[in-house]
Amino acid sequence: MRVLVAPDSFKGTFTAAEAAELIAAGARAPGATITLLPLADGGEGTLAVLAGSAPLIDARTVDPWNRPITASFAMVGETAVVELARASGLHFGPGDPVTASTYGTGLLIAEALDRGARKVLIAAGGSATTDGGVGAVRAITERGGTRGTRLTVLTDVTTPFEHAAVVFGPQKGATPAQVGELTARLNELASSFPKDPRGLARTGAAGGFSGGLWAHFDAELVDGAGRVLDVLGFDELLACTDLVVVGEGRLDAQTGQGKIIDAVLRRVAKRVPVVAVVGSVSDDLGGYAAKFAEIIVASTAQELRAAGARLG
Repeated sequence: MRVLVAPDSFKGTFTAAEAAELIAAGARAPGATITLLPLADGGEGTLAVLAGSAPLIDARTVDPWNRPITASFAMVGETAVVELARASGLHFGPGDPVTASTYGTGLLIAEALDRGARKVLIAAGGSATTDGGVGAVRAITERGGTRGTRLTVLTDVTTPFEHAAVVFGPQKGATPAQVGELTARLNELASSFPKDPRGLARTGAAGGFSGGLWAHFDAELVDGAGRVLDVLGFDELLACTDLVVVGEGRLDAQTGQGKIIDAVLRRVAKRVPVVAVVGSVSDDLGGYAAKFAEIIVASTAQELRAAGARLG
């Protein structure tokens, strides 16, 4: 049997690569061919997945509240991979959601451009910011602009620019009053940008970061999960696979809303069985559970290995 082990990370517990290794360790049996394909949906963890064996490059930058830090990005040939959360992530908090800036992410992008990147992929998940991307735009502009390099923002949401604060502000610690302030600011910014991002899908990712880069630099905004699958050659691997194993920390109603597992299910289109190995399952999963040949709950290393052993 040919098994493709393709999990997302189990947030706070295992990286996608660690989860894949543990499941595969249990699945390895005489006659089985196991292929590991750690995945991400364009949010946190995307850098590790897309960088592969490419070394990470450390750069001096700042966090969302302008405190000096060192953050990493990768160069895969002439393509740079930047993860917004590395410099502008929510984990740097708590901090004022109104003053949080993407300037640090802009510095990472500018560093990649200085190193000769001809394309930059930016994973936009996990931000602490709702600045409409103006911090990043300022940093890139101060360092000479994009110099003709194509910027592509990988997003796991379709929220438009003007709704970013309402949808994501509370997750970043914004009070109702601050959500109103941030929304007013986003609308004011949108009207001043070279192009108005309001009403366009995906422009609200990372607090409008994606919309700001689209408006100023004509950045391409794409489905992060789909682009990751394309870059990693998922369709080619699927053609010689008998069983696909997906995974994430929690399987719930949001899984079907742009997450990597749903992207895999759509690519597979019932051609082969799909087994989900997940840390937990929400009661609201409903009929979505029928999309899987089996759902195995596993949250420890031992349980992940045992889940792999069940696949044979």
